[in-house]
Amino acid sequence: MERLMTTEEVAELLRIDPVTVRRLVTRGDLVAYRIAGEYRFTSEAVERFVESQRVIVSKENVPTPISPFAKFTERARKVLSLANREANQYNHDGVGTEHVLLAIMSEGEGIAAFALNQLQVRPKEVRAQIETLHPAGEQPVGDGQLGLTPPGKQSIELAVKEARLLGHHYIGTEHLLLGLLSQEEGFASKVLLNSGVTLEKTREVVKQLLTTKQPKSASDPEQDKES
Repeated sequence: MERLMTTEEVAELLRIDPVTVRRLVTRGDLVAYRIAGEYRFTSEAVERFVESQRVIVSKENVPTPISPFAKFTERARKVLSLANREANQYNHDGVGTEHVLLAIMSEGEGIAAFALNQLQVRPKEVRAQIETLHPAGEQPVGDGQLGLTPPGKQSIELAVKEARLLGHHYIGTEHLLLGLLSQEEGFASKVLLNSGVTLEKTREVVKQLLTTKQPKSASDPEQDKES
């Protein structure tokens, strides 16, 4: 009989918290057996979950009308493309929240970058913290096109939620940033919190910036050049 994996083993494999693993089981995203009050997982179930999370974030990946990426602004798509490049440069096997944060700062022109600047976040310090939390791998991985890690995917889902809360019909860099902070288990939120940046404070700064830097056509992601 195949050996079943424990919650802790799955968490280590997926590079997420055991609490997140249990949440995935509760939501029905990850299949598990309940044995003696603990969850147990087959390798096949874990592989199916990993495959379901592989959302490609290449700039060349044109979203379909039913995809949430269809509502992403030009700058937001550029950030995801840069995040993919960041992950590749560090020889990481997936695009996580830390890569999206680095991409937001390197893109430098969106609402999110302006917000981080106003919150006095220093890019060099952020990169140094990320390199400590998630050191570079020794060997290149993949073919250049990487999927989102579970925390990375969750941050995108939370970015969509943040956009809805603000009454927006597009996803800009500001929503990506708020999504990173909402995903409390990712490296990005840990680094930002270390810099004194909270979700509530960032929301307020974003709202202020939107009144001064957002163009009238921002509701149309194809015309939006500032988010």
